[in-house]
Amino acid sequence: MKILVVDDDKEIAKLLEIYIKNEGYEPISASNGKEAISMLNTEPDIGLMILDIMMPEMSGIDVIKEVRKDNQIPIIVLSAKTTDMDKIQGLITGADDYVVKPFNPLEIMARVRSLLRRSENHAPEEEPTVLTAGSLTINKDSHEVKTADDKLIQLTALEFGILYLLASHPNRVFSADEIFERVWKQESVVSAKTVMVHVSHMRDKLEEATNEKIVQTVWGVGYKIEG
Repeated sequence: MKILVVDDDKEIAKLLEIYIKNEGYEPISASNGKEAISMLNTEPDIGLMILDIMMPEMSGIDVIKEVRKDNQIPIIVLSAKTTDMDKIQGLITGADDYVVKPFNPLEIMARVRSLLRRSENHAPEEEPTVLTAGSLTINKDSHEVKTADDKLIQLTALEFGILYLLASHPNRVFSADEIFERVWKQESVVSAKTVMVHVSHMRDKLEEATNEKIVQTVWGVGYKIEG
C-alpha cells in the first residue's frame, strides 16, 4: 500500500517518508495540491493521504473538496492553524483526522494505523491458513508452529497470535501498542512492557529451536519479520 504525503515543506515530507517506510508502507510525495490530485488519479494502491492545509497553487481544503467528489480515501490533515474553527472546517470538508504542527511522527503513524484498520474493517482480508517465517511453518487452524525438520514449538496462545500477526505482514513493523490491540483485542493501556515480555519469551523459543533470528526488533518503533 502507498501513503501519499502532500506538503510543500520538503523536510517534513522526508521525515514522514522515513516513518512510513518503517511501517512497511511505500511513501510517495507531492509538493502541492494539484500534484496530489494528479497522483491520486494516476498512482495505483494509494491507501491514505497525509495533507498539509497551507500550500501554494491549491489549498489542502480545496484538495479535500476535490477528492471527496469521488474518493473516500482516509485523509489526515496537518496544519499550523490551531483554532477550533480551523479543525471543524477541515473535518466538515471531509478530513478523517486533524493534527496540529509541530507534531510527533509516532503520533502520526498511530493515527495512520488507526485509520487504515478502520478502512480494513469494511473489507476484511481472508487470512491464510498456513504461513512461513524463516524455516518455520505456522498453521493457523491447528495453532501449531513447526521447524523445517517437523519439530513442534510450544507457544502460548498470545505468543502464537503475535507470531502469526508478524508473519502475515512480512517487512511491516508493528508497534507494541498495535500488537496489543490486535492480539489482546483490547485498547492499548500501558501495554509496551507486556508485549515486550511475550515477544522476548516467544523469540527465545524460536531461536532455541531454529538458531535463527526470526523476529527482528526495530529500535524505537516495534517488531517485524523480514519477508
